[in-house]
Amino acid sequence: MKKNEYVILKSPAEPALDAPFDDGAWSRIPALSLEYFRKESSDHRPEVRFKLTWTDAGLFGLFDVRDRYVKTSATKFQEMVCCDSCVEFFVEPAGGNGYINFEINCSGILLCQHVLDPRRKNGGSLGNARPLTLEEIKGLRIFHTMPDRIPVEITEPVRYRVGFFLPFELFHTVMGAEIPVPGTVWRGNVYKCADNTSHPHWGCWQPVPELNFHNPAAFGELRFAE
Repeated sequence: MKKNEYVILKSPAEPALDAPFDDGAWSRIPALSLEYFRKESSDHRPEVRFKLTWTDAGLFGLFDVRDRYVKTSATKFQEMVCCDSCVEFFVEPAGGNGYINFEINCSGILLCQHVLDPRRKNGGSLGNARPLTLEEIKGLRIFHTMPDRIPVEITEPVRYRVGFFLPFELFHTVMGAEIPVPGTVWRGNVYKCADNTSHPHWGCWQPVPELNFHNPAAFGELRFAE
């Protein structure tokens, strides 16, 4: 597998999002690691592994995180979860337009947008990005092992998982993308951040040239396989 490529193996049955990271249907799925951290990060470098698999229905993702200084403030859909202890999956389907950023804090709160123009305006907002609606993400599922709220930062080491299911119908409805087949290549990146904690950090699967995760030029290849 190339450094900038991840092969998404097809699962013969729906994997359980609440299963241990290396057990059951997940045991045959290769893991990628987030090895690149921006220089603006604190000295805290969480260990983050991520697995991705697919069925005819959609994508299943599972994060395994060894972290510290963990907290969450966002409690509602589309709040700024990147300020919390957060994992992120940005994906650009083949045949679609733009990409979607799925950002999930460790308490399972989601922010997601359809981004057509990631260039920043003067105020720092994206050039053309639309938050997805609850109707558009119906069928999406999230799993998390941490509490629903963590208002007081946990400073000691903790290990947690965050999982998701993204139906292919979501990408078709929002972006016009077709259901992938073996050999289809999508593009994307995987991130870990915690902007407003005592030890902020910004980690990536594929490196970004500046502190800006919204950079599709830095996306790696996601290749679907049997």
